[in-house]
Amino acid sequence: MFPERFSNLPAYAFPRLRSLLDAHAPGGEVVHMTIGEPRHAFPRWIVDVIAEHAEGFGQYPVNEGMPALLQAASDWVARRYGVMLDPDSRIMALNGTREGLYNAMMALCPEVKREKRPVVLLPNPFYQVYMVAALSVAAEPVFLNATQATGYLPDFGAVPAEVLDRVAVVYLCSPSNPQGAVADRAYWADLIGLAERHDFRIFADECYAEIYRETPPVGVLQVAQELAADPERIVAFHSLSKRSNLPGLRSGFCVAGPQSIKAMKQLRNYAGSPLPMPLQHAAARLWADEAHVVENRRLYHEKYALADEILGNLPGYHSPEAGFFLWLPVADGEAAALRLWQQTGVRVLPGAYLGQEAAGGNPGRGYIRVAMVAPRDEMERGLTRLRDCLYG
Repeated sequence: MFPERFSNLPAYAFPRLRSLLDAHAPGGEVVHMTIGEPRHAFPRWIVDVIAEHAEGFGQYPVNEGMPALLQAASDWVARRYGVMLDPDSRIMALNGTREGLYNAMMALCPEVKREKRPVVLLPNPFYQVYMVAALSVAAEPVFLNATQATGYLPDFGAVPAEVLDRVAVVYLCSPSNPQGAVADRAYWADLIGLAERHDFRIFADECYAEIYRETPPVGVLQVAQELAADPERIVAFHSLSKRSNLPGLRSGFCVAGPQSIKAMKQLRNYAGSPLPMPLQHAAARLWADEAHVVENRRLYHEKYALADEILGNLPGYHSPEAGFFLWLPVADGEAAALRLWQQTGVRVLPGAYLGQEAAGGNPGRGYIRVAMVAPRDEMERGLTRLRDCLYG
């Protein structure tokens, strides 16, 4: 039964991209603008922190996160969102948030909801771990198209009440990947209200929360606190991958209600992959430091401005509020990506590879996703070639 759940999964985005492009020679010097792997410098002092605590590689790591790391995460949440948390009962360290986004479903999704198969609501386009997590617990994934008409966020208010009554979990990424849209206070409040009326949890993927233009994106935790919402309704996920340019560190954390954290810790005892102790020490230092994050945002501000300058006059261009992706309209994403590769050597991702057929179509089909992670000069070359090839 288990393999049947995954028999109809679409191929993962990047193997699909390799199949599309790699049989063809690039039409120029290659510029990689596909994967969202940060390329800004990470703080070099973490190497010294890791070396200072290297003896910890000889120990089994603390499974849920050492006290100093949990306290550093709690302190950061207080600074960033004004929410005070007990680090022991409300926070758990993660080996990257992908692990947490998956295992939270394993720990918290009920087998049935009101005597029916539970539903998991997903934004479309989406991070594919959301769908695989839903299928892993035999829930029904329901895709909500996030389009220009909906502000590039799912319209949860349009979901029929009979479906909402079956919902066990909602995944929401804000700032969103790939569109860079931000859920405001009213949006979070409406979603929390639905969760309380229809008895479901919100898994808030906020991994891009520290990459923004002017105004820090509001977080689900601060809105939940303002509404005095049940903390068991919310699981919020944060990561050092984008904030600190350290995807290889594999360090994040989640915040949830005490009972939810207890359940996730219990699963983690058996199925978790804790962060080695020297890396936990490094992560604690990183959550405590803001200087490198401010510098990181400054570099992205330069790239936002560069994208606006090069692409701003194009029909349908949408300047993102946050994150580091451009979501660019084209006639057909696959055709555009192939043409761009063959004629210029610029490598981008067809938007359809991030979406699923729902409500009559795949909302990513008419887009390409462009990652703004390369150095500024490389970004300028790539965006200029892209403009001249696809829109010239």
